Amino acid sequence: MKKIFALFFAGLVSTAVLADEAPDALVQRVTEEVLDIIRHDKDIQNGSTNKVIDLVDKKVLPHFNFQHMTALALGKEWRKANPQQQQQLTGEFKTLLVRTYSNALTSYKNQKVVYKPVKMAPADLDVLVRTEVHQPGNKPVQLDYSLEKQDTGWKVYDVVVAGISLVTNYRDQFGQEVRNGGIDGLIGSIAAKNKSLEANQKK
Repeated sequence: MKKIFALFFAGLVSTAVLADEAPDALVQRVTEEVLDIIRHDKDIQNGSTNKVIDLVDKKVLPHFNFQHMTALALGKEWRKANPQQQQQLTGEFKTLLVRTYSNALTSYKNQKVVYKPVKMAPADLDVLVRTEVHQPGNKPVQLDYSLEKQDTGWKVYDVVVAGISLVTNYRDQFGQEVRNGGIDGLIGSIAAKNKSLEANQKK
């Protein structure tokens, strides 16, 4: 699943954001652009996780609303956090997602992404962009993006892989950690996971 999910990061990398670009056009354009880079980058093909992390940090992050994603992942627990804690949670959750899945990009081979028609009205501010990842010898995997319109363009706030939502996938775990150790306990737990992932990626 990590290899498929990594396409969610790859699929929204762009060197220039076009605020008026339709969400499905954005997803398709930048997906093909970035996957082409990955196919031809020898360092990434050889497993350079650091290079992928740098790519994600510089190119991907501007296309996501991580605060919205974090709030959705915490659910009702988000309201228990003060503004400083919310900022810390957003930063740690962002790092967790980047470190967890950037390694999977180095395993990308030649999967094909199929883009499905999008139903939306001109005034819509919230849109679901559906794609399908085809892998040789395996069944296609559904990969859906939830995007919201902001002044700077469309931003992703959730992704659903094979029917599993990214943000709700963490909700039970985060809720339990808040009940056990409070908001600061959750922040510490995510930070510890990030340090562990960082250490493993340096090996």
